[in-house]
Amino acid sequence: MPKGDHAGRMHGFQLWANLPGALKMTPPRYQGIEAKDIPNMTDDDGTHVRLVCGKFWGKTGPVEGVAADPIYLDVSVPPGQRKTLPIETARHAFAYVFAGSAKFCNASEPLSVPTEPVGWADTTPPSAADNRSLVLFDQGDEVMVQAGDEGVRFLLVSGKPLQEPVAWYGPIVMNTQAQLQKAYQELEQGTFLKAENLK
Repeated sequence: MPKGDHAGRMHGFQLWANLPGALKMTPPRYQGIEAKDIPNMTDDDGTHVRLVCGKFWGKTGPVEGVAADPIYLDVSVPPGQRKTLPIETARHAFAYVFAGSAKFCNASEPLSVPTEPVGWADTTPPSAADNRSLVLFDQGDEVMVQAGDEGVRFLLVSGKPLQEPVAWYGPIVMNTQAQLQKAYQELEQGTFLKAENLK
């Protein structure tokens, strides 16, 4: 199990990846990865990247077999540093800031979404993404980040779009409303997670 620092603190993130319709009822699985198995890379400018999944800067991350073929990076950029990170144009991408602050830009305008309450009526997008902000990117081939005075640490995740319809409610994601209704009926009847899928 993950362990925190000397005070018991740790960061924990869950990335839920939608599956293609043909794989929706695939048996669940878990990949336990230890810190020592995650490639660590440091660029000449001090930018540090931990590669959880996918290929980046000539290395391959330990998590494999995810249908959306994600690239999942833990990126730290030193204070005041500007860094450009490549993104394949066929992918959708987002950044989640969890320490420090930064300004993001790329070939298309990003949308910054605070993930903590900041006043629902405030519709003015923030000029910088700080701790607990999600930044969604439009299509482009790179993400540029300008780190704030304390530097920035963020997850940068990209994946190939499935190009399928989505019907979603609560924890269940299907392709049609009919499939979604059937899934909820099975959930109420206790048959949604079938025993043979849990072996």
